[in-house]
Amino acid sequence: MQKKLILISGSPCVGKTAVGTWLFERYDNSAYLDGDWCWCVHPFSTADSRLRNGDRGMSFLLSNYLDSDFEYVFFTSVVLTDPGIREGILNGITARDYTTIGFTLTCSPETLKKRHDRRGDRGETNLYWLSLPPCPGDVVVDTDGKSVREIVKEMKRTIDAFPAQNG
Repeated sequence: MQKKLILISGSPCVGKTAVGTWLFERYDNSAYLDGDWCWCVHPFSTADSRLRNGDRGMSFLLSNYLDSDFEYVFFTSVVLTDPGIREGILNGITARDYTTIGFTLTCSPETLKKRHDRRGDRGETNLYWLSLPPCPGDVVVDTDGKSVREIVKEMKRTIDAFPAQNG
């Protein structure tokens, strides 16, 4: 069995949690981690050095899932958009023999604003995360005008076709 670690990154309100949950529910022998649970602090800033503890927590949980022989491990987080933070989390994984597949979800600023408003968030929509380039090697999925079901179907084709390699 070749285990797959599926990373889903992107701006807040782009659909990471919805898509990650739907994917998780469609794969048997799978586990799911919403990395934002490990970074639930106020105020939130990626520059806060204390959050490296959250990174280590994510690495630990992902290692446990992979070492527990889950075939699919889905990991969603806004922090995966930062290449340095992503690299630190991945380098902290002690598990072996898995393949990593990265996705970056994106949408237009107008769509992000609508989703932000629909979620009931206060304040202006932060377009910073949306403006970041995808991490090298990520499959970019534009979520504009697509239902969660359509996005999941698109991503599932990529996951199922992804060649096995050791991680």
